Amino acid sequence: EVQLQASGGGLVQAGGSLRLSCAASGFTFDDYTIGWFRQAPGREREGVSCIDTSDGTTYYTDSVKGRFTISTDNAKNTVYLQMNSLKPEDTAVYYCAAVRGLPQLSMWHWYSYAMDCWGKGTLVTVSS
Repeated sequence: EVQLQASGGGLVQAGGSLRLSCAASGFTFDDYTIGWFRQAPGREREGVSCIDTSDGTTYYTDSVKGRFTISTDNAKNTVYLQMNSLKPEDTAVYYCAAVRGLPQLSMWHWYSYAMDCWGKGTLVTVSS
């Protein structure tokens, strides 16, 4: 069974840090681009970051560049999102997702309809 298990959300004060994890099972890990979307109340889902697990190439949306770092542990079939200098506007439900054959990592946000697998969301709340 193809599955993504997300964890690591929580409540943190502005300026703080959290690390999200996305554990994959049931598919060949390094055939996929894996990453994160988020959705805040009343807002559209947004592509945050992704990583090509075969070569480590990464993508970040502009609002998180310099603050978030995505990485992968291929031995554990897990992708991490280290989130530093968190802001109240980062508050959202974060979802990990996986897709095979993404033409360019910069298309991550626009390919949300084509994801092969989604994990359950994990809530990140940043208080001011």
